[in-house]
Amino acid sequence: MESNIESLMHGFGIAITMQHILLMMIGVLLGILVGVLPGLGAPNGVSLLLPLTFGMQPVSAIILLSSMYWGALFGGSVTSILFNIPGEPSSVATTFDGYPMARDGRPSTALATAFGSAAFGALVGVVLITLVASWVAQFALRFGPPEYFAVYFLAFASFVGMGGTPPIKTLVALSIGFAIAAIGIDTVSGSVRLTFGVPELVKGVDFVVAVMGLFGIGELLLAVEEEMHAKAVSSKIDWREVLRTIAGLPRYGWTLLRSAAIGCWMGITPGGPTAASFMSYGIAKRFAKKGSRPFGTGVPEGIVAPEAADHSAGTSALLPMLSLGIPGSATAAVMMGGLMIWGLNPGPMLFVDQRDFVWGLIASMYVSNIVAVVLVLLTVPVFAALMRIPFFIIAPLIFIICTVGAYSVSNSYLDVVLMFGFGIIGYLFKKAAYPLAPLVLAIVIGDKAEDAFRQAMLMSKGSLGIFFSSPLVTCLILGGFAFLVVPQLMKLVRPRRARPGLEATEV
Repeated sequence: MESNIESLMHGFGIAITMQHILLMMIGVLLGILVGVLPGLGAPNGVSLLLPLTFGMQPVSAIILLSSMYWGALFGGSVTSILFNIPGEPSSVATTFDGYPMARDGRPSTALATAFGSAAFGALVGVVLITLVASWVAQFALRFGPPEYFAVYFLAFASFVGMGGTPPIKTLVALSIGFAIAAIGIDTVSGSVRLTFGVPELVKGVDFVVAVMGLFGIGELLLAVEEEMHAKAVSSKIDWREVLRTIAGLPRYGWTLLRSAAIGCWMGITPGGPTAASFMSYGIAKRFAKKGSRPFGTGVPEGIVAPEAADHSAGTSALLPMLSLGIPGSATAAVMMGGLMIWGLNPGPMLFVDQRDFVWGLIASMYVSNIVAVVLVLLTVPVFAALMRIPFFIIAPLIFIICTVGAYSVSNSYLDVVLMFGFGIIGYLFKKAAYPLAPLVLAIVIGDKAEDAFRQAMLMSKGSLGIFFSSPLVTCLILGGFAFLVVPQLMKLVRPRRARPGLEATEV
């Protein structure tokens, strides 16, 4: 512990220079721009910036890239809250309560809640890296296909059992998501499936296309039907409101801590920020106080939970990348490619051979997250002012952003058509009160869960006993079954407990 703190102090000496702070500011601003624009995302943004870092010192280069990553995570929340269009895949869960709160005339509150929660989650993730970077390699090396599948199963089970909507509707949404995730090339056998003779579907359905259709176009169709175009949202932008919101976050301390813990776990394991934000939202919804406002109507906890989990997962995803060479997210994978280009080999020896690099990066995470919070809070009034624009002006802009974003994913007109198809699905799901979150979750990690399951089956020659072959995987699987069964048992027990009370009142 003492050696880690000494190394961190050494890292601060490397990170806190005028040049590096300037790079942090540039990276965060670029990241916010990337996060705000749907279709780009942090992995693409970091990829575009990577060639510019080839002539830089590795420490300066990784500080610039990681700062852009933090900015993109923050920026992804902006369009999620203001326009119901997730700028980042991990920002989808933020739309469920962030957008209703902004639509009710409280965009400043929604954005400040998101940014404050995100800053807390990121801080927890960085502290985790600082404390456990030296021994996490031994634990993470125990993960194989059975453990990977168990983590995904836990995420799916938490939605079915603890999502708050009827389990049958959640299962229907998950099934449709799994079918969409299966489109393209089967990575285990190499065969092509569910393409229906369309060559462009071989690459599969891009997640960004699906999300922009489900949320952007779907919400647009609902808004037109409800004649919201005649109603412009006005909101008073006041710094006191922003500061009051930040100061009031400690009242959600339990939600913050629980969500950050979920995020750290999913960041280190292969769950990733997107699964972490969904799982955290589902658990927060399940444990909401009786009599409180229902989730999905602009509840602060509905913003706090996914944002804290998203950022703690995004930060802690760098831990297995540095210590093991196993990236915990797509952006971490791009960064790992950068490390190799700069002549550095991620893994346990990186902490020995490149001490200045590793601890300079970890120290810069503390500083760059502070820089990111300051910059995004300064831009809150600018972003919130967008809500004053009349809907008849915003609607065409949303349509254009979604269309351009879908086309720019792979320069394909089919992606635009698919986006409109997903828009209709999103519209029908909302009209029929089916949950979108499980559908999106299955699209994101459905193929990964399938690959892990089939690889585990190949390892065990078809025996399901492999999922109970070690204490770790057994605990994860049993935890998933507990999420499925316990809530249903509680529903059966509650009516029986309520009956004596009812009879007493009748007498």
